[in-house]
Amino acid sequence: MSDLDVQILSVLEEMRDLLRLIAEPAIAERDKKLRDVLRGLVGSAKTNKAKAVLLMDGTRTQAKIVEECGIDKGQLSGLVKALREAGILRSDAKQPGLALSLPPNFFDTPEV
Repeated sequence: MSDLDVQILSVLEEMRDLLRLIAEPAIAERDKKLRDVLRGLVGSAKTNKAKAVLLMDGTRTQAKIVEECGIDKGQLSGLVKALREAGILRSDAKQPGLALSLPPNFFDTPEV
């Protein structure tokens, strides 16, 4: 990748992040029901479940998520099953990816 390509990619990523920030209230309203279910399944930001959910982007295997956040393998398996049954996962359970977008501080912020 050339230097110009890297610069363009960097600018595009910054624009994407700004658009996500601006769009977050509309996304939150659209996904309110799923987000409420997700909060009920996960609990507070201090749990390993919250850390695991934030790692579920469809690129990591369950084993990698266990390694990165310290959640118990069985607990993660149960969480993935519950998320799949609730319609919150969009991809394969072996590499779980959420069907909704979440801001990084989703579990830190109180329900609105």
